[in-house]
Amino acid sequence: MKALVKTIIITTFLLLTTTLLQAQSPPHPNNGVAPTTGTGGNKPVGGGAPIGSGTILLISLAGLYGGKKVYTMRKSLEG
Repeated sequence: MKALVKTIIITTFLLLTTTLLQAQSPPHPNNGVAPTTGTGGNKPVGGGAPIGSGTILLISLAGLYGGKKVYTMRKSLEG
């Protein structure tokens, strides 16, 4: 009986938290103003922050980490 009550409480808690804690939709890039064809136009979301070099850095570090894991795995199999 105690296990059933615990299971029901945990299940209810998980269902309520996933249902009640929904994220807001992101704001419109132009603060809700329709884009104009004159000056400005559509602004990019995030203000045009450069993320290219960060992505390259993340992928290279992940590749190095994976290479190290493969190297240590093969080293342990040989010795």
